[in-house]
Amino acid sequence: HVQLVESGGGSVQAGGSLRLSCAASGGTYSHYCMAWFRQGPGKEREGVAAIGSNGRTNYADSMKGRFTISIDNVKKTLYLQMNSLTPEDTSMYYCAASRSYICGLSTDFGYWGQGTQVTVS
Repeated sequence: HVQLVESGGGSVQAGGSLRLSCAASGGTYSHYCMAWFRQGPGKEREGVAAIGSNGRTNYADSMKGRFTISIDNVKKTLYLQMNSLTPEDTSMYYCAASRSYICGLSTDFGYWGQGTQVTVS
């Protein structure tokens, strides 16, 4: 059973940066797909970025150029570097994981973390 724990959220001024982390435990797989999603107040959940075990990444159009997803396979930790933050980025950010060979923001993710709040003012 895979467990995901996010950290790194907080409050930041517009134009600032944050790096989110997601520590994974409880499973070891030769292939995986991991992603970040977010859900703002009164909004539907939306995909931010995904990364597969082949290192290939996918980003939502609105995040391209500002957000970078990466993974440290030794530490089993997923990261999301967020730059040039705006108040519209205020959301709860969730880490998700899947054993799917096909990796993207439409992948069926079976494992989710509890989320970390990001507030931009």
